[in-house]
Amino acid sequence: MNAEIEKVKAEIGKFSISSSEELEKFRLEFLSKKGKVPALFVGLKDVLPEEKRKVGQAINEVKVLAQKKFDDQKALLGNNKAQGSGEMVDPTLPSKPGQVGGSHPISIVRDQMVKIFERIGFNVSHGPEIEDDWHNFTALNFPPDHPAREMQDTFFIEKDPDIALRTHTSSVQVRVMENEKPPIRTLSPGRVFRNEAISARAHCIFHQVEGLYINRGVSFVDLKQTLYHFAKEFFGENTKIRLRPSFFPFTEPSAELDVSCPFCNGKGCKICKGTGWVEIGGAGMVDPRVLRSSNIDPDEYSGFAFGMGIERITMLKYQINDIRLFFENDVRFLQQFQREI
Repeated sequence: MNAEIEKVKAEIGKFSISSSEELEKFRLEFLSKKGKVPALFVGLKDVLPEEKRKVGQAINEVKVLAQKKFDDQKALLGNNKAQGSGEMVDPTLPSKPGQVGGSHPISIVRDQMVKIFERIGFNVSHGPEIEDDWHNFTALNFPPDHPAREMQDTFFIEKDPDIALRTHTSSVQVRVMENEKPPIRTLSPGRVFRNEAISARAHCIFHQVEGLYINRGVSFVDLKQTLYHFAKEFFGENTKIRLRPSFFPFTEPSAELDVSCPFCNGKGCKICKGTGWVEIGGAGMVDPRVLRSSNIDPDEYSGFAFGMGIERITMLKYQINDIRLFFENDVRFLQQFQREI
């Protein structure tokens, strides 16, 4: 019996394994129910009682040896085989490039917008998405009875009615004005929240880019030229802009910003609904009360502010007709977009 054990032990040591087929052959020959190692245990019944303990230990050592060789070779093959291939990998060959992920269209457009304004002196600033009433409303000249304070527009924190998810990144501008002295030229991109029904044209989560410039002698002309510069840089040299009178609590005078339709060059199409213009945001001169609330003297300084929805501009740029696509993380949708180098 001892001779048979040594023979099987030697065969295990000599068995060469270099492929998954040979690994399986090893398992069948030594470890399967009809293999050589189980056969040794069967032969144990013919061993003299006083020798069974010693012989049993020797057979167990052979079993452990066979199992270890099988596990080690299986792990080695798993680490060295090409994916989906039964062949060994040549480590001297160059590796295959991995699949690189892409950027979300919102991120692509946001970064393009930020770069345009950075080139004319704007610095990027960020702030918290959970805001207090002062920075989100009061400091921006929202009266206590303003509709935006009601539940249909704002996500309030249930346990504290003075805390809410920010409804615009203007709250970041308030923090900048409180902590910096003019001249101030800042850009605030970020995610905002409003309690709205989700549809193809609206969502409860969206992204904004808001800009603020405060200095001595800032006028509406400066605002118009800044927005005109952005429109030409982003939509093309032949783009025109239009400012329509509007109302925002934190600016006076206020205006809606339209650009000539980039798809029909102002001639009229289904994108612009035949008007030749598409709205991309709002703007205006900072209300003196907003400056005063941040301890900036409105008699010495003036400024302008503007805000644009990134989803809106992204939908225009890529002719996307459903805002919900931005939030579904469908790889088939996201793979269609690439950064413009």
